[in-house]
Amino acid sequence: MSLTEKSIQVQSLEWFYREAEAVSDKPPVLLLHGIPAQSYTWLEIMPDLAANGFRAIAPDWLGFGLSAKPDRRDFAYTPEAYIEALGKLIQTLELEKFSLVVQGFLASVGLQYTLTYPEQIHRLIILNTPIATDAQLPWQMKQWGIPFVGDMLTQDPLLVDRSLEKGSGFVISDENLDVYRRPFLKTSATGRSLIAAIKNLKLPQVTAQIASGLTNIDKQILIIWGMADPWLSSEAAEKLADNQPNIEIVKLEEAKHYPQEHWSQEISPLIVNFLRRQSL
Repeated sequence: MSLTEKSIQVQSLEWFYREAEAVSDKPPVLLLHGIPAQSYTWLEIMPDLAANGFRAIAPDWLGFGLSAKPDRRDFAYTPEAYIEALGKLIQTLELEKFSLVVQGFLASVGLQYTLTYPEQIHRLIILNTPIATDAQLPWQMKQWGIPFVGDMLTQDPLLVDRSLEKGSGFVISDENLDVYRRPFLKTSATGRSLIAAIKNLKLPQVTAQIASGLTNIDKQILIIWGMADPWLSSEAAEKLADNQPNIEIVKLEEAKHYPQEHWSQEISPLIVNFLRRQSL
């Protein structure tokens, strides 16, 4: 099953996204990446979804990958701005009911969107995303928001290497790293957008909303958690699964923060079986 790369104009901003098409009446699947990744992170999982009848769509967030990198005067880079922009993208793509897969910092916006518009979400799948009020940005990312220091660090395309390899615990191939580095080599706006996103993440407020909302939402939820994540504890995810009958957890004992990057063979069937089972 091949992947296609597409762009779509949403009001004044252009979104880039990858899509694996499928012809069926099953709800499509929207996959949202974290920081400092892009939709490429779902490359190994999307064809499996499509092969099982689930249209898969993975956008690059505004400011990331090959999507537009607007000036902060034109886009606030706050969770609220991202929720609104995501809603407009979903509307433009004509996704009425869909399943959502999220992973990483900034993908928390997808969880906020779910809590705000639960009627649009068919099923929810969470991979290593901040859901606890004690979640914090790792120092490696936090320093990108420091004045002057961040300006220098975010103009270095090698920050992608260091972040993805630290979070995943694996050496990533040069072929894959070239994809992640490319936006930083193409324009300095990539680094400026990353700074803006880090500065405006509002993690304490966001995780408080998510922690409260996930205990009340009436959706079937699958949590797939890399238990060796150096940045996010599994405690909140495990507690949710213990206390909420609609939430289940699968623990990947050796996986770290970006489990989809190196554990796709384990994750793909988990996602497909969850969606297929619930779609019957």
